[in-house]
Amino acid sequence: MKSFGLVLLSCLIVSLSLADEATLAAVTAADDARVAAMKSPQREKLASVFSDDLNYAHSNGVVDTKASFMDILTEGRTKYAGYDYEERKFTFPAPGIALMTGRARIQAITDKGRMDSVLSFLGVWRLEKGEWRFLAWQSCKLPPASPAK
Repeated sequence: MKSFGLVLLSCLIVSLSLADEATLAAVTAADDARVAAMKSPQREKLASVFSDDLNYAHSNGVVDTKASFMDILTEGRTKYAGYDYEERKFTFPAPGIALMTGRARIQAITDKGRMDSVLSFLGVWRLEKGEWRFLAWQSCKLPPASPAK
């Protein structure tokens, strides 16, 4: 009977690990789709990945809603030329919530010129009606790396 209990416990742990892997894969795929949609903006794709409650705080302090950020992207006022993660980690603090942290090198073209920055960021994803939606973003520019002496 003891061995049956151990087998059952082992199966439960494996099942939970697979569920965690599936959740991680799903939110990673959703974020990859978000980045692709931001680089080649189409209103329908952006609308499907952004939460209606989106709060997007840029590294310059400007904050956008879903509607205002979609307008900026689809009207070409900001064009993302490069979006490369140096580090991206996900944690799941509560059911249906994913926190994404890390660093990314982002290149964008705006009416103020070209931006090429490394950002530290916090992104928040929320499971909405069975789909991961991008809920919030907060980033700050990191100083350039100091040359080694």
